Amino acid sequence: MKSIPTFIFDLDGVITNTEKYHFQSWREICKLLKFNLTSELNEELKGISRDKCLKKILDWAKLEISVNKFNELLDKKNQIYLDKISKINSSNVISGVYEFITSAKKQKHLIALYSSSRNANFILDKLNLHSFFDAIVDGNSVKASKPDPEGFELAAKLTESDPKNCVVFEDSEAGIIAGNKINMLTIGIGSSKKLSIANKVFKEFNEIKFQDFQKC
Repeated sequence: MKSIPTFIFDLDGVITNTEKYHFQSWREICKLLKFNLTSELNEELKGISRDKCLKKILDWAKLEISVNKFNELLDKKNQIYLDKISKINSSNVISGVYEFITSAKKQKHLIALYSSSRNANFILDKLNLHSFFDAIVDGNSVKASKPDPEGFELAAKLTESDPKNCVVFEDSEAGIIAGNKINMLTIGIGSSKKLSIANKVFKEFNEIKFQDFQKC
């Protein structure tokens, strides 16, 4: 009998809607750089680390800045973001997620989180979800961010799970690529065409049935 799969969740855009605050924060940084960050370009920032995001923005803007300025902007972006999410609570959990996670725990699934965010623990506490997770991997835990699979490999290791028996829930192309690299079952959450590389795609958790985790 096949063992119960371990579920590995991304955070922004999957568990909570704080991704809009990332976009707003990066737009404020881009204004300082006199660069217009569009919603289309922002799609390419999803799922990757803060420093990689800024490097992409500088490439788009064709700008070069000092290391000190680079780090200053990273810190400023994070502070803007933290200010924006300071008042979030359990009402900011995306519809269907709480019910899905509680049902999964009742069915003995191990639950892990892998987010590129360095604020993942803080956000889970604000959402009152921290206690549901058997392992948490964030941007502080890895050297290589998505689409490198390091974080997913670590989540599997911490839960003593075979990567092939893990299910990844992601809303970013980078996250899907990372999960696919180590043969995890990838579930895209959203309607983006870029998620077509996932094994399966659902618009929201309310559409998902537990039997959907069997590979085609």
